[in-house]
Amino acid sequence: MAASTEEYKQTYGRSSGPLLPIYFDFDRAAIRADMETRLIDNATFLAGVPNNLIIEGNCDDRGTMEYNLALGEKRAINVRDYLINLGINPSRIRTVSYGEERPLFFEQTEFAWSQNRRADLVLE
Repeated sequence: MAASTEEYKQTYGRSSGPLLPIYFDFDRAAIRADMETRLIDNATFLAGVPNNLIIEGNCDDRGTMEYNLALGEKRAINVRDYLINLGINPSRIRTVSYGEERPLFFEQTEFAWSQNRRADLVLE
């Protein structure tokens, strides 16, 4: 699957496959119940590789730039903390927030916004 295809972006976001992104509800940083299995699967994969991990927090474009940077940071930190609770060494993880600055989908639709509200897991 080419990294620029719609299907690829919907599956992986900007995460390093086979890691999958974690999606969030509008204006929320809490881990959704439907993302818990995905986080467990991501942690299982991470336990078997030596790579460090960057968790990239992202938002849709609603809200101010400053607000979205803070929200993206909270999302990345919550994913980090969840992975740490699953046994991933915190020294392997760093977080960054892109807020609304790196959308995958540019349309002003509920679908596009839902895809842009995510944390990507990128191997270093």
